Amino acid sequence: MHFISTRNNAPTATLSQAIAAGLAPDGGLYVPQQMPPARDLQAGASLAETAATLLQPFFANDALEAELPRTCTEAFDFPAPLQELATRNDHVLELFHGPTAAFKDFGARFLAASLSRLRAGQERPLTIVVATSGDTGAAVAAAFHNQPNLQVVVLYPDGRVSPRQAHQLGCLGGNIRALRVAGSFDDCQGMAKQALNDAELQAQVPLSSANSISLGRLLPQMSYYAHAALTHRAAHGTPLNFVIPTGNLGNAMAAIMARALGVPLGRIVLATNANRVLPDYFAGGDYRPKASLATLANAMDVGAPSNFERLRWLYAGDDAALRVAFVSRAVDDATIRDTIATRHRRFGEVFCPHTATAVHVLEQLRASGEAAADEHWAVAATAHPAKFESVVEPLIGREVPVPPALAELLKRPAHAEPCAPEYAVLREKLLG
Repeated sequence: MHFISTRNNAPTATLSQAIAAGLAPDGGLYVPQQMPPARDLQAGASLAETAATLLQPFFANDALEAELPRTCTEAFDFPAPLQELATRNDHVLELFHGPTAAFKDFGARFLAASLSRLRAGQERPLTIVVATSGDTGAAVAAAFHNQPNLQVVVLYPDGRVSPRQAHQLGCLGGNIRALRVAGSFDDCQGMAKQALNDAELQAQVPLSSANSISLGRLLPQMSYYAHAALTHRAAHGTPLNFVIPTGNLGNAMAAIMARALGVPLGRIVLATNANRVLPDYFAGGDYRPKASLATLANAMDVGAPSNFERLRWLYAGDDAALRVAFVSRAVDDATIRDTIATRHRRFGEVFCPHTATAVHVLEQLRASGEAAADEHWAVAATAHPAKFESVVEPLIGREVPVPPALAELLKRPAHAEPCAPEYAVLREKLLG
């Protein structure tokens, strides 16, 4: 299989080349030249086995193909359980059982395992430049920590991530460097993309990406949706519908691509915070990126969702078809707070702010009849609530136990360098 740019102005690439580059030379995102046919997937396999079967067509005849089963086993050594919620036919897919307590551990660990194989024997180290609105950077930092011949530079918006997220970003040291940028996530993302498109810089410092623009992160994220949907169909005989909290559209895009490969997923609804770029578009407006707003669900504070290019590619640029296929709803901070407090008071459930946006949207769908009573729905729980203790604990009136892996990271001292929101400053740091 070969891969092309969403902007159609770059040479085709193998999977290994696309993963190593991160971003296509024309600034677009890599996508398959054509989607493979639907896969014949069955329940009963492990998550790693499901991943290897689902991903095989994308790796066909690539340098990484032979190592795919082992890569999946290394990356997916923690569970993604589908749990029932208190409300009838509602479920939650818990994606926070990895080392940094966020769904991004899946893709980050797969990408690190892939790049470590591709970089074996190379003389110069590869530097991963990653912009984060909270969870991506921590997952990437943990996945790449102490990996030979690989370095990571994490850019995050100073003051716009939770204290525990910030600690995770700066606590590893070694080959991991954290930059706290005096700006927004969009500033961080723009600076990272400029670096990846700077041919002169790349000649001196080989760079790649670990954001959701990277195929090496996007493709493996299809696996947990496939595993959950197959398990659910085997148990209930019905497809599983999803509400997915999303900012940069990477996690949702993974579910959409999994469905295109024949995974028994029903409808996919997108939940966002007060950043309304996607809800406004799907409601019929123009797609208009704008400056992001700071919210309680900070990992979704995105004003220019990168993966929108991939979504448009999948639907051949047909905006009308896209608007028919998807619904996107925005949830404000007051409603996020109320959802966290009310679900805990009524049912004892505890959610992070991002998961709470999806829970509220599902409640809306149920109340309006858009989600029928006999339909089965799940929300994607993207992060453990303990990562947002300053938001969650006052609302539920008790402490949230910290997962052991996260507790170990929080014991380490943390440091991050200040950085102005200017590309020239980042460039100098990368060259230095």
